[in-house]
Amino acid sequence: MPENTLAQRVCRDCDGFPVVHITTGTRTPNGQRRTLAATCPACKGTGTRTTAAAFIHAGK
Repeated sequence: MPENTLAQRVCRDCDGFPVVHITTGTRTPNGQRRTLAATCPACKGTGTRTTAAAFIHAGK
């Protein structure tokens, strides 16, 4: 029998891809590209968001 679990909502700002790596255009001495990691500021790198109802309930 399946369990009822609450589905995690995907972050609308990053569409579930919370961390991306951006190339800087330079290379390391061994030939690899240098990258910078950037995380989604809305979900803080989790990829999910809480619902608006959870914000309302937590505020009371």
